[in-house]
Amino acid sequence: MNPGDFVLCVRNVAGGKFGSEPGPTTFLVVPPGKDPSPRHAIAKDDWAARVQRQAKPPAAAAADAHGDILVFIHGYNNDQEIVMKRHRRLRADLEALGFAGAVVSFDWPSAAQALNYLEDRSDAKTTALELVDKGIRLLAARQDLDCRMNVHLLAHSTGAYVIREAFDDADDRRSIAAVNWTVSQIAFIGGDVSSASMSPTDSASESVYRHCARLTNYWNPYDSVLKLSNMKRLGTAPRVGRVGLPGDAPGKAVDVDCGDYFRTLDESEAVHFGSFPHSWHIGDPVFTQDLLSTIRGDIDRERIPTRRLDERGELHLVRPR
Repeated sequence: MNPGDFVLCVRNVAGGKFGSEPGPTTFLVVPPGKDPSPRHAIAKDDWAARVQRQAKPPAAAAADAHGDILVFIHGYNNDQEIVMKRHRRLRADLEALGFAGAVVSFDWPSAAQALNYLEDRSDAKTTALELVDKGIRLLAARQDLDCRMNVHLLAHSTGAYVIREAFDDADDRRSIAAVNWTVSQIAFIGGDVSSASMSPTDSASESVYRHCARLTNYWNPYDSVLKLSNMKRLGTAPRVGRVGLPGDAPGKAVDVDCGDYFRTLDESEAVHFGSFPHSWHIGDPVFTQDLLSTIRGDIDRERIPTRRLDERGELHLVRPR
């Protein structure tokens, strides 16, 4: 039975509907085929318990098995309809490959207009802390000895900025910093933060690296949304989703070059939601397989079947043999 789709929403409510401005945090279980509505809100503890039940490994699993919760953080210029399309496709594709965990979307206020980029980025900063305080921290606090849970994050576009701001802000809050919270895997797709800002010498990124086991950056040199001509809108420096991580990135950070693989794709045949060069990942079977291998962590990062290690020691996304 489909338990519904789990959403942590930080949008305002106006006229009985969610808007595109920051608002109080609501915990949603969205029925299949529906877009999020304030009517789908349930109590925080009930929501966390349902997520945990969905993520709990089956009774027949090995004694040392753990549950997995994947939190998807969308980018700018996303209305709730496209957020749910991505959420449901991601969940369906992962489950088809054997993923038995829970998928949660962190839905921050983002308008459905590209011109709202700067406002969206401001809203992302305003609401980012809720990702840690009401999401990661809540789920981590419910762990028990009988059911260990790994929380993973997948950030698309400006979602990478949300994570950086959330982790940095959390470290500045004494009540949160005093709690031993962490996540297992973080993955960026089309990451809309500057490459240089992902240096461990940057205070915000230092917080990200400190609170995760590994960060995987899937980058694509053909991502036209992140091209230099857009830097006036995106920022003043090349983005991590287009040029990769900086040279001083720590050992727990992994770059996966998706450029050659992306060039083999036919946009007319591919499943995607939004600009194809920037949003091809969700709906792509090779990326989904690579992401699941990353979440599971059973295979060394250089031996994942959907990756090729070149003579320079760089990893490339490839179709498995």
